[in-house]
Amino acid sequence: MFVILYYDVNSKRCGKMVKACRKYLQWVQNSVFEGEVSDAGYEKMILELRKIIKSEDKDSIVVYKFRQMKYYERNVYGTDKKGDNQFI
Repeated sequence: MFVILYYDVNSKRCGKMVKACRKYLQWVQNSVFEGEVSDAGYEKMILELRKIIKSEDKDSIVVYKFRQMKYYERNVYGTDKKGDNQFI
């Protein structure tokens, strides 16, 4: 499946979140990641990320799940931190 994930956590936990997210997805922008991940990989990723967040009433992880990566177009204005500069 294709996922877009973003998070909002205390700055003390940002480094751990980035490191964990990069295991599964590509970094797009500050707290935003995207990529293809298997169902098992998704479950493993979510378990790992939920261990990092300390307070679910203050920290959050938001995930958009798609069956497949089908953009009509992907537009980047400014720096593309993902780095592939591809419009799909």
